[in-house]
Amino acid sequence: MDGTEIDPAAPPSGDGCVECEEQGGWWVHLRRCATCGHIGCCDQSPGRHATAHFHETAHRFMRTYEPGESWFWDYADEKFVLGPALAPPLAHPADQPTPAPADRVPENWREIIAE
Repeated sequence: MDGTEIDPAAPPSGDGCVECEEQGGWWVHLRRCATCGHIGCCDQSPGRHATAHFHETAHRFMRTYEPGESWFWDYADEKFVLGPALAPPLAHPADQPTPAPADRVPENWREIIAE
């Protein structure tokens, strides 16, 4: 892993997926770009914004942004990798529901993510 591809000091961009917040969408799980701190939603989410961020920026390393998790993913090599400690916070607020935000999650969300 090239140390220049990860910026441990880059703070997360917020508590939720940047694009979902802008577009009024919702997410299942969140991912944090280890290069710039961008928070995007996982591939189970309708928007798949974390993967889109990789395709738009070539920022290949991502860390989970879920409470109690600490894994990193390398989009380029499609595998889990070890990564350094990143600037806090390391996860969205523990009281934030999954999926979220609660007021925008459709009742049939399980059916939507199963597609």
